[in-house]
Amino acid sequence: MYASVRDDLRTALDEIRAAGLYKPERVIGTPQSASVSVGSGDVLNFCANNYLGLADHPEVVAAAKEALDRWGYGMASVRFICGTQDVHKELEARLSAFLGQEDTILYSSCFDANGGVFETLLGPEDAVISDALNHASIIDGIRLSKARRHRYANRDLADLEQQLKDTQDARRRLVVTDGVFSMDGYVAPLAEICDLADRYDAMVMVDDSHAVGFVGPGGRGTPELAGVMDRVDIITGTLGKALGGASGGYVAARAEIVELLRQRSRPYLFSNSLAPVIAAASLKVLDLLESAGELRERLNANTKLFRTKMTEAGFEILPGDHPIAPVMIGDAAEAGRMAELLLERGVYVIGFSYPVVPMGQARIRVQLSAAHSTKDVERAVAAFIDARTALKG
Repeated sequence: MYASVRDDLRTALDEIRAAGLYKPERVIGTPQSASVSVGSGDVLNFCANNYLGLADHPEVVAAAKEALDRWGYGMASVRFICGTQDVHKELEARLSAFLGQEDTILYSSCFDANGGVFETLLGPEDAVISDALNHASIIDGIRLSKARRHRYANRDLADLEQQLKDTQDARRRLVVTDGVFSMDGYVAPLAEICDLADRYDAMVMVDDSHAVGFVGPGGRGTPELAGVMDRVDIITGTLGKALGGASGGYVAARAEIVELLRQRSRPYLFSNSLAPVIAAASLKVLDLLESAGELRERLNANTKLFRTKMTEAGFEILPGDHPIAPVMIGDAAEAGRMAELLLERGVYVIGFSYPVVPMGQARIRVQLSAAHSTKDVERAVAAFIDARTALKG
């Protein structure tokens, strides 16, 4: 049987390669940092979600080593059996306080967090209204629920209001959006979304994975930036980006929502506990965030410098001030070739193409970090200019 299946799979893989959509995995031989070893040499890393440069921070690494001695390597259990340690409860409490929510529940990843929310809270008599560019984990989570599914155009408040009008017969309505859209770097208009939700008696959920730690005056994410921390009902996020870059996710929400998730959320009930070493290191990250103003300022400065220099050089970058800086290429094969040329010039970036982004909107998604120096940023811009010349020549 598999012989015929294998032929079909090989054909599909050949078609992916021919279309320039194949995604190779490069092996890094060093810790995640501003500079990493790829292949035979060191390159500048402009594609990691290491926004604050904490992935290899000495204090975070030291906290992880200490945690291994104190808490062990893994729990070998789910939370409700024998998988809960003090360190898990402490991290949940700290995240709740940091995000201004009543309670928090930890997951193995934010993908699991988003996969466990919708089917727990919503049934056939309810409606979920989702931004068209929401993360794949939100899309998959919604599919698992029996709720009616509605979608509004990206950040289009008029369309959102129409969807709210069309679902007024639903028992519960949940508006869900990314805080920052990961392929574009656009920020959701949360204040206006909360206004509409209040007007039409709906709840609001935000996946803030690309914001918590560095967006907002205190790094508390897009709800803080928009001044709506007390108006967002559910916040999901990851420990795998700005908050140390390892793995793990969470839902921070109203107390009753979190309590119900502990009882019925399948990814929580049937997945091993977050490794205690990650929980302990994440607590150290939260300590560091209390005095991370300088890191956030450096990240903002690097972002502004890169976006300004690239625009002056004639590159098309989607507007904004987020450290996700998408350099638009258009053609998928050309974006892939550009990424290869940049790697040859000592800058590690990735070309994103369909199905990650819409067809014809391939791009190089540059990710700035506080770990980058001004010289690093200027070198990256020079490499883009040189690679563009080589691509056209």
